[in-house]
Amino acid sequence: MRLLTDREELKVVAAYIVVCIVWGSTYLGIRIGVSDFPPELFSGIRNLVAGTMVLLYARIKGLEFPQSRIDIRRLATVGFFLLCGSMGLISWAEQWVHSGVVSLIVASSPLMMALIETIIFRENVLDLKGWAGLLIGFGGVGILVMSASGTGSIDVLGSILVVLEALSWATGTVYSRRFKASGSIVTHIGIQMLTGGIGLTTAGLLLGEASRVRFTVKSMVAMGYLIVFGSILAYSCYIYVLRKWPSARAATYAYINPLVAVTLGFLVLGEPITYYTIISMVIILGGVIMVQASQASRREKGQRAV
Repeated sequence: MRLLTDREELKVVAAYIVVCIVWGSTYLGIRIGVSDFPPELFSGIRNLVAGTMVLLYARIKGLEFPQSRIDIRRLATVGFFLLCGSMGLISWAEQWVHSGVVSLIVASSPLMMALIETIIFRENVLDLKGWAGLLIGFGGVGILVMSASGTGSIDVLGSILVVLEALSWATGTVYSRRFKASGSIVTHIGIQMLTGGIGLTTAGLLLGEASRVRFTVKSMVAMGYLIVFGSILAYSCYIYVLRKWPSARAATYAYINPLVAVTLGFLVLGEPITYYTIISMVIILGGVIMVQASQASRREKGQRAV
């Protein structure tokens, strides 16, 4: 029994490592892709292909699909926020914002999740340490934006888009925790990806991106990498980790993604790593850790009280 448990834990750890490394590399992949290909259509095609492949796999394997329209609508809503809103804004911003800077601002998503749960749903109410973590984390984002703008890594519009992306991801994540849909988790992933792909492709066509499509080698390699590794492999691994670990532990991938993204951006694209970048990274991630530690301690106290 212990041997089986150890093997299962090794699988979870392996899946977690995949999420940390691959999702950290997707920021570089997106920046390379949108340098040649219109951003919304780039992300739209990526999600359409990935979603279709996942749903075809589910059909071939005979996996259960959601049984009601309400479940499908809820899953589509999650897909809209997590993939259409979030990925659409990242792809648009990375036309001129450096990938490492984007990853650092996106790392503030857990702070926004905590705000939404505390202010809107009155859940996991923060204590003094939690509020201090929020202020520290958002302060780090402010330092990053102000310092990076001087190097050409980001501008006002870019910072607004990436902050909105983090808010969209946080909203979709919080909403996804408030219901349990019927059907296999694989079909859930496929529906979310397909919804995001339809939304992004529609947005791209409405923005007139079709006339600017260029199928270059590097954009297609980037898209292929993002479809296979970023969408299908890493997203599936993340869902697997969520089913085995507490969400707070699984979410620690967000601490490692920026390290991977900043390093790859520097090595591959020559994006600058300044002292302000390192300081901002420490401050943002420190704030996130404080908020999550605050929430974990409150849950622990609540369980003891029961």
